[in-house]
Amino acid sequence: MTTTTGPNTATGAVGSGRTRVEGRDKVTGAARYAGEVPFARLAHGWLVLSTVAKARITAVADEPVLAMPGVLAVLHHGNAPRVDAGYVGMLGRPNPVVGLFQHDRVPFVGWPVALVVAETSEQAREAAEALAVSYEEEPHDVAFRAGRDDAYRPEDSPMVRADAEKGDLEARIEGAAFLVDEEYTTPEEHHCAMEPHAATARWDDGRLDVIDSNQGSTWVSAELAQLFSLDPASVRVRSEHIGGAFGSKGLSAHQVAAVMATTLLQRPVRVVMTRRQMFSLVGYRSPTAQRVRLAADADGRLRAFDHEALNLTSTVHEFVETSAVLGRVLYDADAHRSRHRVVRLDVPTPTWMRAPGEAPGSFAIESALDELAGKCGVDPIALRVRNEPAAGPVSGLPFSSRNLLACFEEGARRFGWADRDPRPGLRREGRWLLGTGTAAASYPSGVGRSTAAVTAEADGTFTVRINAADIGTGARTAMALVAADALQVNPDRVRVRIGDSDLGPAAIAGGSTGTRSWGWAVRLAASDVRERLALGGAVPPEGITARSDTADAIEALPEQERHSFGAQFAEVAVDITTGEVRARRLLGIFAAGVIVNPLTARSQLIGGMTWGLSMALHEEAVRDEASGGHVNADLAGYHVAAHADVPLIEADWVDDHVPGDPVGIKGIGEIGVVGVAAAVANAVWHATGVRHRHLPVRPDRVLRAAGDTPGA
Repeated sequence: MTTTTGPNTATGAVGSGRTRVEGRDKVTGAARYAGEVPFARLAHGWLVLSTVAKARITAVADEPVLAMPGVLAVLHHGNAPRVDAGYVGMLGRPNPVVGLFQHDRVPFVGWPVALVVAETSEQAREAAEALAVSYEEEPHDVAFRAGRDDAYRPEDSPMVRADAEKGDLEARIEGAAFLVDEEYTTPEEHHCAMEPHAATARWDDGRLDVIDSNQGSTWVSAELAQLFSLDPASVRVRSEHIGGAFGSKGLSAHQVAAVMATTLLQRPVRVVMTRRQMFSLVGYRSPTAQRVRLAADADGRLRAFDHEALNLTSTVHEFVETSAVLGRVLYDADAHRSRHRVVRLDVPTPTWMRAPGEAPGSFAIESALDELAGKCGVDPIALRVRNEPAAGPVSGLPFSSRNLLACFEEGARRFGWADRDPRPGLRREGRWLLGTGTAAASYPSGVGRSTAAVTAEADGTFTVRINAADIGTGARTAMALVAADALQVNPDRVRVRIGDSDLGPAAIAGGSTGTRSWGWAVRLAASDVRERLALGGAVPPEGITARSDTADAIEALPEQERHSFGAQFAEVAVDITTGEVRARRLLGIFAAGVIVNPLTARSQLIGGMTWGLSMALHEEAVRDEASGGHVNADLAGYHVAAHADVPLIEADWVDDHVPGDPVGIKGIGEIGVVGVAAAVANAVWHATGVRHRHLPVRPDRVLRAAGDTPGA
């Protein structure tokens, strides 16, 4: 059943399971991360964050701090270099958040108000903690909830179409045999990558050189050039190894502060965030309040699909959590409406977090569909089959490929779904009630322009140069396999250089676009090299190099709905005396095009499913309305799934050939998260007969729901 090669690939390296080429370096400590690369005369910066939610800075008492041992400088709004934060970068609109120390306003708790630079990190931290900052406080508002009358429709952007609609919704709802009309909520959630955000900046022979942990050095170098009004050719950003990112590692305060400090001091400066600072400065998943209305005929066919999603954003920069986009892809209906609404609060700006939009959106949609299945008396998988679209439910565009039903078929077989008694609350093992649930998953298969160079060396090896970012996904290994496949050589003969903006523009590691985007460019360049070698003759000492640029090829792609799909299955045990919920097993079956490296692909999918389990049962950042700050801004208070919480997790895939696609790769980095929380919550309902519409499914919520159940 597992597919490793298909009509879109040459047989050979692609599809063979390979360990990471940098694996030994990582486990032995030889791999150096952004906070570990040594430099002579290295100085250390420590960010000072606001302790109030909304205010104006009235004074920064830097003189006593400057007299402390080792302190070299204190940067703040009164003395920092001026920057141009009004440029339009990757977000499609100006992002004032990166305009560090440009004014005296404080828009939220944790806003950077100063940077202390010292000879050692210990001296910088001690001085930063001693820095006294005075504020003139103002009333703040951090209360997120459904029904706020100040919620508004965001503007359409390249990232999201705020509203989409077809058909007469209310007319189709009227007279429907079955109606689900419920609200579902998800809390604020944080990335918490293992490697903290870190950057070292220095001037090297007239060029700005930044060693950074990010998801795309092309992205960061371009934004730094615009922010500091520099020639793009004079900025180099290198990101050799990254210890996780998940959407949070773009341009943030630490890079900007490091560049300011190195410009002032003319020596290398390193800024590394603490875990608590990451909770304020690098974005997070916004909480959501989502209303879903599903109207169906007597046989369960959808007459109307309505999804409205509310998220928060800061007063500084707008961000939309696109939770309502998923329904535009998954299910057909006579009338279809999806809308996004946003409320501005005195909080940090949210950002992309693994499976942005689809992760919280799938909890609402797939829970509501499970509720509809119960009302209709139809098996949850059968209900999805009845509402399978032949084309994009809203766009009307053809799917590049859509094998969702094959995922459900294979998953149901392996999970033993046919033996399931649909009635809730019947299975028991001692004090545990048992239940099973399922949910669909989908995530877009995007692609971004990338350039690559492949060189046939005189010694018979090959060098691939592409500005990819390996954020833990095994990008180096995947590119070696793609190149080896196109060259028709053993992957051991291929070396891969990545993570350097000097290598040329390439897509970021985000939105599940990396492998597809980079692999396309590498394949084109490698195929060119192979054709040149086929002409015969000796390889010169400088080698034979071919370069590629996918911009025109991407432009020529036909307009289609391009997505990965999957089916999630969960079995849980619920102790109604303590409220504890234990996942016993998870199974995910996916359709994601060509799987380049089954070994690392399975790891990616299992990691995503683990995250979905964590989302279902654990993760929840709590904000104190009085102070405006978090009460659990660390990994002691912000709970994530630990080893003891992770049951048997299986991930696999079905054949998913993409006709006519020049690459065939779709992307797997995020789809593993999508649908897991709904599958777990649906399983909790099957175990207990009680529906949980608010994440996480905490013990106190289970106990309270059990107490509210008649006869409990």
